[in-house]
Amino acid sequence: MTVALDQPIAAAKPARRRRLSISAVVPYLQATPLALILGAFLLLPILMIAVVSFWDYDFAAMYPDFLTTNYADTLGSWVTWKTYLNTLKYAAIVWALTLLIGFWVAYFLAFHIRTTAMQMVLFLVCTVPFLTSNIIRMISWIPVLGRNGLVNSTLVQMGLIPKPIEWLLYSEFAVVLAMVHLYTLFMVTPIFNTLMRIDKSLIEAARDVGASGWQVLWNVIIPLAKPGMAIGTIFVVTLVMADFSTVQVMSGGQSASVALMMKNQMSLLQYPAAAANAVVLLVLVLLMVAGILRIVDIRKEL
Repeated sequence: MTVALDQPIAAAKPARRRRLSISAVVPYLQATPLALILGAFLLLPILMIAVVSFWDYDFAAMYPDFLTTNYADTLGSWVTWKTYLNTLKYAAIVWALTLLIGFWVAYFLAFHIRTTAMQMVLFLVCTVPFLTSNIIRMISWIPVLGRNGLVNSTLVQMGLIPKPIEWLLYSEFAVVLAMVHLYTLFMVTPIFNTLMRIDKSLIEAARDVGASGWQVLWNVIIPLAKPGMAIGTIFVVTLVMADFSTVQVMSGGQSASVALMMKNQMSLLQYPAAAANAVVLLVLVLLMVAGILRIVDIRKEL
C-alpha cells in the first residue's frame, strides 16, 4: 500500500517542476519583443555611434580604425569646454525658470480649480501650442522681439524707451525665452500628475494643527511633489542639452551649444568627431540623470 502511494507522489513532482519552469520562462518571453525593439532602435544605434567615434576621417571619407584622437581633440580643446559650459548654463537657467513656472501652474490647477472637468480643460489649454511644431512656435517670437517687432514698437510709441532694445532678439535672452516657452509643459505635466495624487486630508491635518499656507506648501506639498519635479527636470535638461535649432535661430549664430557644434561637424562630414562629442554628451546627461535619481526616488511615479 505504501509503494502504491509513493508512485503517484513521485510522478507528480516532475509535473510540478515542469509547471514551475514554464512559469519562470513566461516573463522572459513577454519581455522579449520590447527587448528586441529597444535593442534594435536604441542600443544598436548608440553602439554604432560609439564605434564610429574611434574611426579616422578626412575631408572625403571615414576609415574604420581604433583611434582616441577624436576624444583627445574634444576634451583637449578650450573651445569645446566653453561650449559645454555654455550648454550647461542654458540647461540650468531654463530648468530653474521652467521649474518655477511649471510648479505654480500645476499648483493652481491641482488646488485652486475645484472641479476635475475644469482642471482637465485648463490642462488641455496648456497643450494647445503643441499642436504646432517647435520650429513654428520658436520662429513666432521673431516678429514679437525684433527691432521693429511688437514689443519694441509698443514701448517706443508709449514713450517708455527712446529707441528699440537690441538684445531682445538674437541674444542669449531670446534663446532662454524660446526654450522656456517650448519646454515648460514638460515640467507642468509630471508635477501636476504628482500633485493630483496628494491626499487632501494631509493638507487639512496640517492646517488643523495651525500650519500657515506657506508652511503647508513648504513642509507638505513640495516634499510630496519632488518625484514630479525630478521627472520634469530629466525631461527639460535632456531636451535643452540636445537642442540646436533654438540656439542657432534665436541667437542669430552668436551663441553655441554642444548639439549645434555636432550639427556643424556633421555638415562638414566630420562624423567621427561628432560621434565622439555625442558620446561625451550622452555620458554627461546620464551622470546628471543618475544624480537626480540618487536624490529623489521617482519609482512611485513610474
